[in-house]
Amino acid sequence: MAEKTPRPTQITLHQLSKRLDVAFDDGRSFELPCEYLRVFSPSAEVRGHGPGQEVLQTGKREVNIANIEEVGAYAVKLQFSDGHDTGIYSWDYLYDLGAKRDSNWKSYLARLEQAGASRDVETPAAGKGHVHGPGCGHH
Repeated sequence: MAEKTPRPTQITLHQLSKRLDVAFDDGRSFELPCEYLRVFSPSAEVRGHGPGQEVLQTGKREVNIANIEEVGAYAVKLQFSDGHDTGIYSWDYLYDLGAKRDSNWKSYLARLEQAGASRDVETPAAGKGHVHGPGCGHH
């Protein structure tokens, strides 16, 4: 049987630096950027409903955590500034995200690059969309 996962002793949100610090009762602590937590959300919207159904999250560089809600004695629900709020982060999952942060992040950046996607929010390219001006027929 698997060892019991450590439980958090302290969870601190740093909104200015967009980081969640989590300290566990085994003495380990992790600094988890909000973007990292968002792109690795355990929700079906992100992870899909089975292997190979994951949805690559893009444009999340500036995302923050707007609210943290306890879920029983085993997890937290994080509400993000982009409206995403369906992921329930169990203590096991938070600990795993902390322990594997470097390798997870490298893998995520590689998937972004492979997809030609960005961590930044896509903005409409200049010249696209309608701008009223001389000769537009509206004046």
